[in-house]
This record gives sequence, C-alpha cells and structure tokens, in this order.
Amino acid sequence: VCAASTPHFIDLTQVRHVVLVLSGKGGVGKSTITTELALALRHAGKRVGILDVDLCGPSIPRMLSVGRPDVHQCDSGWVPVYTDAQKSLALMSIGFLLEDPDEAVVWRGPKKTAMISQFVSDVAWGELDVLLVDTPPGTSDEHLAVLENLKKHRVDGAVLVTTPQAVSTGDVRREITFCKKTGVRILGIIENMSGFACPHCSECSNIFSKGGGEELAKLTGSVFLGSVPLDPLLGSSIEQGKDFIESFPDSATFSAINSISQTLLESLQT
Repeated sequence: VCAASTPHFIDLTQVRHVVLVLSGKGGVGKSTITTELALALRHAGKRVGILDVDLCGPSIPRMLSVGRPDVHQCDSGWVPVYTDAQKSLALMSIGFLLEDPDEAVVWRGPKKTAMISQFVSDVAWGELDVLLVDTPPGTSDEHLAVLENLKKHRVDGAVLVTTPQAVSTGDVRREITFCKKTGVRILGIIENMSGFACPHCSECSNIFSKGGGEELAKLTGSVFLGSVPLDPLLGSSIEQGKDFIESFPDSATFSAINSISQTLLESLQT
C-alpha cells in the first residue's frame, strides 16, 4: 500500500483503450454488460479497468463481490481496488467512498462534475489494455464531465446497450444523437435481455420482443455487436458476485458475451 499523500493530476498514457458504456434508459442491464465484458476481456488475457461513474447507483462493486475496501492513495493518486491477486481487473467506484452503503448521493451537478473529474484524473490505473467507463442513464452533466475530462487523453468510442422493446431503442436513438454531437465514435450496439434462456432445456423464448437493437443498428448505420439473452444463471451470478464466464463456459450466454468482447477488441485495434 502506498503512503498517503496528496494526489496530483495524471494522464492515462498507460491505458491503451477507453470505452464508454452508455444507454439512454435505465434498467437495461448496462452495469451487468460492463461487468461481463470486463470479465470476458480478462479471461482473454487483457488487463482491464472499470470506472463506475454511476454516482447514484454504484452497483458494480457488489457485482464483482469486492465489498467496501478502503481506498488508499499513493504519489500517483488513488489506488484502484483489484478484484484478483494478479491485479488484472481494477475498479474504482463511489461505492468505496460512502460510509454507509445505503447512503443516498444527493448532490447537485457541480459536485458530481468535480467527483467525476477526480475519478478520471486522480486514479493510478497503471498499465491497462482497456478501461470501461460505466455511466448513468441519459445524457446529463455526468456524461459531459466524463467526456471533457477523458478527451484530454483519448476516448476510443462508446458501446450502447438497449433492450429489444421500442421504448428502449427510442431512448438509445437519442444517445446515438448525443454521441454524434459530442464527437464520440459508436463502437456498436448490444441488445440485452434478448429472449429468455431456459436453464433446463437451453431454449430461448422471446418474452419481450427481439431484434430491436439490430434494427436500430441498421437504421443508424452502427455496428451490431450482438445479443445477450435474459439468463437466470447470469442473474444469480451477478447477485452472488460470482464470475459467470468462469462458472458457465458452455452456456449460450457465455458464447454471446465472449463473441461481443472479441468483436469489440477487433474494433479497438482497427
């Protein structure tokens, strides 16, 4: 552990790629997708970081079962929390800084902006292949603060998460407009909760609708990264903070997540 000191502003020169995970709508499983992409990339041998800037709903620490460890400082800034002994998956979240996990973050815009600026500038990520930035829903102050601070380094682009229904794809369409206005490259669209994967027979039933994300990608000229079904095994893994990809490598959901992560890597390298 580094000795406590006053952090100074640093850059992200040791971070090869920065990817935003966006959605115009809450409840689409954006944090779940961020977590599973990070795990898939780690299993592919990459060093990954997650910056959780969903200040009002920091759920990723629980999803990765890291609890509420103390965040330390060193000469380079805040030391991220590592989820494994090999330090291949790093995480920073406001969830680590709250005294009470049930405490509500009731902050006005300027305080949120200042906190995000600290997260981006004062975390000593070290060498990473990919930094995933999990954002809150919408196109608000937090998103602008993330972009303003990260653009001092470089943002490779954004992955947009939607569910199949028209009400969700409509909100994500606005997120696409936001990306175009702010000059953020759209790396692709993921359709989450695309059908229900039965844990007994592996059959996939369309509880909602299907194909909304792929259709949106076609209409907007975006890359469709793939579909992830609504899988009870994935849900229970997230609830228990377990590594779904390690636990269920033969599942169709694993194949979907792994394929998306590989497509994303290829996109980042071109």
